[in-house]
Amino acid sequence: MKIKSSIILVLISLSFWACNSSESPKEKTEERIQIEMTTDKGVIVLELYNETPKHRDNFSKLAKEGAFDSLLFHRVIENFMIQGGDPDSKFAEAGDTLGNGDLPYMVDAEFYPNLFHKKGVLAAARDGNLKRASSAMQFYIVQGKVFNDSLLQKAEERINDNLAVNAARNLPENKFLSDELVKAMDEGNMELYFQINDSLKKLADGKFERYSIPEYQKEIYKTKGGTPHLDQNYTVFGEVISGLDVVDIIAAVSTDGMDRPLEDVLIIGVRVLD
Repeated sequence: MKIKSSIILVLISLSFWACNSSESPKEKTEERIQIEMTTDKGVIVLELYNETPKHRDNFSKLAKEGAFDSLLFHRVIENFMIQGGDPDSKFAEAGDTLGNGDLPYMVDAEFYPNLFHKKGVLAAARDGNLKRASSAMQFYIVQGKVFNDSLLQKAEERINDNLAVNAARNLPENKFLSDELVKAMDEGNMELYFQINDSLKKLADGKFERYSIPEYQKEIYKTKGGTPHLDQNYTVFGEVISGLDVVDIIAAVSTDGMDRPLEDVLIIGVRVLD
């Protein structure tokens, strides 16, 4: 998930935790908006969560305006996610580098511990901004994989590493290091990036609230699957209710070195269902 080289931070996300409850999700009491996404591989139907109204309203507004029509799933990683929504992909030629396009605004982060990266969820891509605000257009649908206890422990450690780094980045005294981290990412200097990242983790010791994956979510990750290391770092704002097999089909396509499908995967149209 990449905008100006940084939505790839879905893989090495930088954030700190803000939430209010770790209870299991309650039965929905309010009707959810449903979205039909027609692709050249099949139809995916999504429900948008009412718990994330800013993302819900933004996505449904763009769908009504036809903003997603004729775009591509421009980044696909099997056992991880499929990503679309780059407006530049509408007229992209074969071999074009995609992932930098967006609208001139972001959507405020909306994090809740009961909204997590199980298989089939819809989430918002973002860059490395300190407020963890989301891309206006770029989204991803999780395919993920099944985890065991050992892998879940590693995922939890990765979540807390990300929370630590972003907590440190938000401290005024660490602004120089924060700016250097972004610069290293933009320049593709990953050796320097990880050196600064490690320094920031150490500077955050005791300055953020550690996160633990709730037990009921662990059971879902061990049966249905997902991508737990992204939890509380990227806004989850919906889920697939029909067409999960289409997500699997798209996730399995052949890709190039930039994770772009070798043959375009087209989003024919996206509409709000009545």
